Amino acid sequence: MTARSMSKGANLPVDSPAVRVELSWSEGTGGPDVDASALLLTAAGRVRDDGDFVFYNQPRHASGAVTHLGKGRAGGVVTDTVEVDLRSLESAIERVALCASADGGTFGQVAGLTLRLLGPDGRSELARFEMRAETETAFIGGELYLREGRWKFRAVGQGYASGLAGLATDFGITVDEEPADATGSPAPETAVRHSPATAASRAPESAAPPPSAAGTAVPAPPAAAAAPQPPAVAAPVPPAAAAPVPPNAAQVPPAAPPPSPGHPRLTKGEERLPVDMRKRLSLRKEQVAVSLSKRGAAGIRARIVLVLDASGSMAFLYSRGVVADVVERMAAVAAQLDDDGEMQAWTFASNPARLPDLSLGELPEWLRLHVRVGEISLFRRSKKPRKGMEAGQVDMRTVGIQNEEQKAIAEVRAYVRDNPAPVPTLVLFFSDGGVYRDAAIEQELRGAVEEPVFWQFVGLGRSNYGVLERFDTLPGRRVDNVGFFAVDDISTVPDQELYDRLLSEFPSWITAAGRAGIL
Repeated sequence: MTARSMSKGANLPVDSPAVRVELSWSEGTGGPDVDASALLLTAAGRVRDDGDFVFYNQPRHASGAVTHLGKGRAGGVVTDTVEVDLRSLESAIERVALCASADGGTFGQVAGLTLRLLGPDGRSELARFEMRAETETAFIGGELYLREGRWKFRAVGQGYASGLAGLATDFGITVDEEPADATGSPAPETAVRHSPATAASRAPESAAPPPSAAGTAVPAPPAAAAAPQPPAVAAPVPPAAAAPVPPNAAQVPPAAPPPSPGHPRLTKGEERLPVDMRKRLSLRKEQVAVSLSKRGAAGIRARIVLVLDASGSMAFLYSRGVVADVVERMAAVAAQLDDDGEMQAWTFASNPARLPDLSLGELPEWLRLHVRVGEISLFRRSKKPRKGMEAGQVDMRTVGIQNEEQKAIAEVRAYVRDNPAPVPTLVLFFSDGGVYRDAAIEQELRGAVEEPVFWQFVGLGRSNYGVLERFDTLPGRRVDNVGFFAVDDISTVPDQELYDRLLSEFPSWITAAGRAGIL
């Protein structure tokens, strides 16, 4: 394809299977900073969810088809580049809008604003579009679009004086403006919460359940239905005949003998919980004990680590209270298996973040403070804490909204190495999918085979879980250190069934890891 200079509205066919879209402007003119971005759009001209927005805080689309490559400077010119692999775009995507936003001024203050369409090598120029602007603070420079099975490029040059918020709203991203400060001036940042495809059923992070209702947004099954009489189970194999297990895994202080099947152990702080939560916890601990007893593992001890997906697509599950209910249900696992009833916890999306340890007696307040979704800043990379944050809270803007499971896995592995325990570690890892870093995830989990950690992944919905679904069959590991199952709607799964599935592989891993000398 021969390079050509384009005027506003002109179009041309794109014969290259991949292109780079480079935004450039003159350096040192005193104008605003400029950022390139891309929106992946369906035939309806709308994003499907927050993951279809690629920009500096979310530089790679889950499909791998669109990547924000970042800025460069040379010869007095600044560039910001987005790469699009047209072959990797999902079938639902028919347009890619190539956008720009100005931070700290208008595009009228930006000299030499030019959009160049380049080949995949980043050197061959296919087209050039020189743009003119006045009061605009956001721009659609051009778009790649599918027409009769063939990709084409159009020079758009449409500006928005309402900024990136106005542009984003046009394409189906719901934008929540932060309230004015004490002087009456608008807050300097705008957060994209979610797309309208699910906006009716989503809520901002402030919708996390209050202490009095934490974990009750999805009602617990009635006692009669949720707690059937424990089935008959075989007595545990006597220690002399049992397969090797870690010596400390079943050690219990003399004052607290191992519970009999179906008998929950008392946990520090439990008495401080609200009555309804305490009743649910007592019943659930009993069900955890039953699940372990079915596998001849009554009385085992473990350190529990909780990992919660906080990517953009999870917003619906947070706003409905499903995630808060999951945390409350997992607290029963920690209460039954961990001697101090505590869980270490992480949240993750584009980046992982360590949350404060979850102590059982602080469960309602912990849910209120820490079960939260992302708050992505579009206008600024502000390092200032978000207004209204309370002590101990993670600024979720630093977490982002993309799926990067391998980063969270690496952090948990480092924590376990740096903080050895006399018992094995059980990681309860919840995600709604969108897994795309298969090679990196596999590398982390293969590297963890020789570590005293079992990774139990739970999928929350119908989605792509990539290598996690295949890990049970991956060869070349001394022991199987990963479990996985997915449920369409975890809020409809009875507690006993959930714990049976959650703990189905952990006891057998303890046996195998003990024989292999890992424990």
